[in-house]
Amino acid sequence: LTDPRQQLVSTVAEHVSLALANLKLEETLRSQSIRDPLTGLFNRRYMEETLERELRRAQRNSVPLSVIMVDVDHFKRFNDEHGHDAGDALLAELGRLLRGQVRVEDVPCRVGREEFAIGMPGAAAKDALRRAEELREAAHRLRIVHRGVSLGAVSISLGVAAYPEHAAAADALLRASDSALYRAKREGRDRVVVSDVIPPLPPESPAP
Repeated sequence: LTDPRQQLVSTVAEHVSLALANLKLEETLRSQSIRDPLTGLFNRRYMEETLERELRRAQRNSVPLSVIMVDVDHFKRFNDEHGHDAGDALLAELGRLLRGQVRVEDVPCRVGREEFAIGMPGAAAKDALRRAEELREAAHRLRIVHRGVSLGAVSISLGVAAYPEHAAAADALLRASDSALYRAKREGRDRVVVSDVIPPLPPESPAP
């Protein structure tokens, strides 16, 4: 190549390289804004936005949508006995468990300190219940080792709610699954409870 052509090729390559670097940076920043750094799961904001969108899709297509709420049993006691670093190790391991147990279309999120949620588009309550039981059993098999020390057995409580049986709005669906979760904890923990909420009937159209 002649010198002017070499300079042109070099300039174009530099611009392309800079554009690719900017795209990579944008993707990194976007990922950081929607993902929890400890567990690699989506965060609560992403869950709420996604659930709104998926519920509208479920309503349009007349298909179900379920949410599983998950909470680590006796997490405060675990932290007190083993320290916050060990607690973080447990949460990170549970994040890996959830990522490995869900379908491609599911949305696993960390929504609180030791609380997680899984949005399941197209899944009916019975399907979510079966998946929740599988998660509960898988948690029993977790063996957390932190700094060479085994941290003992782990158990989780789970609450399940589904559209349209238990809620007709995204925020109501989250509340119903959360309420079912707290029932599971009140009833002894290490169990799955399905919501018993009955959504209100839509208002009747006025007579012509």
